[in-house]
Amino acid sequence: MTEEKKAKSEVIDLSVYAKKLWAGKKTYFKTLSLTFVLACVYILGIPRTYTSDTSLAPELGNSMSGSSTLGSIASAFGFDLNNIQTNDAITPLLYPDLMKDNGFVTSLFDVRVTTLDGELQTTYYDYLRTHQKISIWSLPMVWLKNLLKRIGSSQDGGPAGEGGPQEPYHLSRIDNDVAEAVRANISFSIDKKTGVITISTMAQDPLVCKTMADSVKERLQRFITDYRTSKARIDYDYYKQLTDEALKDYQKVRQTYGRMSDANTNLVLRSRGLELEDLENDMQQKYTAYTTFNTQLQAAKARIQERTPAFTVLQGASVPLKAAKPKRMIFVAFMVVLAFFATTAWLLRHDIAGALHQGVQA
Repeated sequence: MTEEKKAKSEVIDLSVYAKKLWAGKKTYFKTLSLTFVLACVYILGIPRTYTSDTSLAPELGNSMSGSSTLGSIASAFGFDLNNIQTNDAITPLLYPDLMKDNGFVTSLFDVRVTTLDGELQTTYYDYLRTHQKISIWSLPMVWLKNLLKRIGSSQDGGPAGEGGPQEPYHLSRIDNDVAEAVRANISFSIDKKTGVITISTMAQDPLVCKTMADSVKERLQRFITDYRTSKARIDYDYYKQLTDEALKDYQKVRQTYGRMSDANTNLVLRSRGLELEDLENDMQQKYTAYTTFNTQLQAAKARIQERTPAFTVLQGASVPLKAAKPKRMIFVAFMVVLAFFATTAWLLRHDIAGALHQGVQA
């Protein structure tokens, strides 16, 4: 009998708890209503942000994957060496590190942006610095931060112009904050299997978000093209200088030869004849040098075109229709559910404490 009574005492009577919770329905109404209102007020005070993505596949150089066996082993681990490895020192896997470089980041400061309503047209630098909405809950912290900045303004170097700093590697405190904001709003990602580059941008205005995605894509294409063609362009400039100098030397000798030939047309002096022969030989040498350098110049020009990569845009940037965050409905629903469980725990606090006490004694 004792065991049966003990077993019956261990059975949980849900109806008892249901009655206690029903008796506290007013408490539920108050807590859930208050939580709903406070959650709405809080989340509505946070500015909405939008995201836009664009992806492109750049043409790569010769593969360095080595043997087919090595390529097969890499493929087994999810890597395609034929796509991500090239003869270049900078591979696509290193492109995300561009956002760490102040030179690349500050080059985005002068991008012209326009808000979706058309009321604001300015640079990206000015947009981030003076036209950002902030949460009303963060106003005290922003005020304190600005106060500390004013106190340390002697080390700030003064405000920069509308287009941003002139020296990207010697930023003032304000310009550095804007650069950090750019890094927070723009990111690169590389698909290791395909080598596809995805550019993601975030902004408080959907049109600005799309504009920056296109601008970053163009800057990245320009960077890749400049890097891939840098050696060929150096060779082209070098041979162009030699070709121009050789052409000037050839034209100078040719004019001298022409004048001397005209002046000594009817003379039969041997010395004059030898001088003309020397000038003619010198002119021929200058012409040969010119044609040689010009051939090298045209070859260098062809190498620039050969090394210029082609880009395939797989996904163009679009103006987002919905905000990426905050997820207002999800946040409010989560807070209401959390308040429901908290209220339930409060109404059953004595039962929960008793159960814990019995568990400790057992």
